[in-house]
Amino acid sequence: MAIEIGLQGHSETLVEQEDTAKSVGSGDLLVYATPCMAALMEGAACESIAPYLAEGETSVGVSLQLFHTAATPVGMEVRAESVVTAVDGKKITFTVTAYDEAGEIGHAQHERVIVKAERFLEKTYDKL
Repeated sequence: MAIEIGLQGHSETLVEQEDTAKSVGSGDLLVYATPCMAALMEGAACESIAPYLAEGETSVGVSLQLFHTAATPVGMEVRAESVVTAVDGKKITFTVTAYDEAGEIGHAQHERVIVKAERFLEKTYDKL
């Protein structure tokens, strides 16, 4: 099967103390951190296409234009929902929306590229 426009994915988590801006160093408040929301969004996109990749392949995030539009307190559930909006060879584009129990908290456009995992790691660790 091929990755097609419209393919959907999701991820979810409970906001814990370690997910706050204060804990991750992106601010000084005890609210869900933007970097954590970014990871949740990328996770939804990544997991949505994983079953369609060949053995030895994975995807890596290459861009994320993110808008964090509402704060979420510790103890609330958050989820991200992704939709494939474009497929250009090995580059996949997604729209991702994040929600907490009260409504939308952010949205993003995200791009991932399909790579051979072993080759990608070899090139990366050749930097050492």
